[in-house]
Amino acid sequence: MIPIKDKVRLARVPVVTIALILANVVAYLLAIGHGGSLIGGPTSETLVRYGAIPYEFSHLGAHCDLGLSGLGQAVLCTGQHGVRGTAAPQPATWETAFSAMFLHANILALALNMIFLAVFGITLEGTLGRLRFLCFYMLGGLAALALQVAVAPGSVAPLLGASGAIAAVLGGYILLYPRERILSVVVLIFFFSVVEIPAWTWLAIWLALDCVLGMLGVLTPFGASASAAYYAQLGGFAIGLVTIRTFAGANRSAAPAT
Repeated sequence: MIPIKDKVRLARVPVVTIALILANVVAYLLAIGHGGSLIGGPTSETLVRYGAIPYEFSHLGAHCDLGLSGLGQAVLCTGQHGVRGTAAPQPATWETAFSAMFLHANILALALNMIFLAVFGITLEGTLGRLRFLCFYMLGGLAALALQVAVAPGSVAPLLGASGAIAAVLGGYILLYPRERILSVVVLIFFFSVVEIPAWTWLAIWLALDCVLGMLGVLTPFGASASAAYYAQLGGFAIGLVTIRTFAGANRSAAPAT
């Protein structure tokens, strides 16, 4: 199944949502420009350099890079037991909190996130207003990273992608539009149909997809477990639920009609 759109009428062009989608796509193309492939995504070096690594945030001044460990490569960080030398030049740790939100491990992760951002972000932007929606989106991404750092401060697996921010968007959408139904395409081998799926069902599908892809190592490379993606999602989703009423404010009464 693929979500297409809801039935909420737009009051204006969703400039911020479109800009965020374009920013994610451009960031992906720039990342694979340093190596990697369109389907397989950026190189491991790029993901480590620009991804948000919890260890760097919980150990201020430490930096991580790819190095040899045993018979293969691993993410090694200054300050770890037995690790010597310095990491290659890289962005400041605080910068990776933002760059990681636009860095995806492969084309599948990018496509999955952008589809959900397009479907649910457009309506939420119309409800919150452009600036509030942008702040809400970024706050969701930062909350995702914060929870991941709090739960696993010693993790050296880079946090990648827009999943945390989109989890916030889904949380806000579900709270404001709990009974909205999403037009969706059901595709079989030689058949497809358009059906209406409750919004909360798509939330469950998205979480399940991220879980499966996380277990397969698609969204959480470098040997990270699927729980890494879930902690990030939980942080984003929780901040979305808690703050959406505040962000909506007076704009809620002027939300686009269904």
